[in-house]
Amino acid sequence: MVRSMTGFGRAEAIINGLDVTVEIKSVNHRYFEFSCRMPRAYQFAEEKLKALCQQSISRGKVELSVFVEETTDNSTQVEINHTYTKAYLAAIKQLCREYRIKNDVKASAFVGNNDVFKLRRSVLPDEQILEALTAVTSEAINSFIAMRETEGERLLNDVLSRAHTILEKVALVEAESPETVKAYRERLEQKMRELLDSANIDEQRLITETAIFADKIAVDEETVRLRSHIKQLESFFEAEGPVGKKLDFLIQEMNRETNTIGSKSQNTKIAYIVVDIKSEIEKIREQIQNIE
Repeated sequence: MVRSMTGFGRAEAIINGLDVTVEIKSVNHRYFEFSCRMPRAYQFAEEKLKALCQQSISRGKVELSVFVEETTDNSTQVEINHTYTKAYLAAIKQLCREYRIKNDVKASAFVGNNDVFKLRRSVLPDEQILEALTAVTSEAINSFIAMRETEGERLLNDVLSRAHTILEKVALVEAESPETVKAYRERLEQKMRELLDSANIDEQRLITETAIFADKIAVDEETVRLRSHIKQLESFFEAEGPVGKKLDFLIQEMNRETNTIGSKSQNTKIAYIVVDIKSEIEKIREQIQNIE
């Protein structure tokens, strides 16, 4: 399956008392490059999450963002400081007794008193935190990969369409090449007639010069190799695993063969066709820069 290097994925879940949201996005890059943004308290999990990403992603500049909130029910406990509470109540009783004040103290009077009530955050074991983070990250990666594959399918169709166009152009080059040789022979014969009497034209010399010229401008090998490269390009897309780097090399070879055809060409029509082929190759090159 062809994948684009551009993608985005998101997942959210509450696991082990943690409300975890993970977002992953990437852009094209020659190699795998990873960066992670997450709360400092959970950064011990970064290497594990990086390894998790590398299992599914081989190329691209990947940015992972992790957001964590502790749920109130599990993360916060209210504890009573009995020593302070007893001391406060004893002091109030003594105050009321000595000054003959009615003792109507209610529990609400102690709300907000940090000496009486203490908030204590429960600390989850690292294993449970890691379990929550990896589970949500895996789900985000699945969403991310699905988007990459959808975009990869679009890139594949575009590249194959352009490859087909190149094959059509190559066929035009092959059809036009004999006409180039024929035109050269006619020009050469005309020059000989202008310089020599018709009776003195050396037919063997004409054949030899035409053969030398035909060999000089022959592009049979180049067109055969160009066809072979396109066939190989199609086979790469059918293979499993990343193909971006292989495609990049293959495009260089296709460009080299096309340049050779252009340099050998003595035909205006072929020259125009070569320009069209180079244009399609460049568009393919731009597309495969984003293929994993």
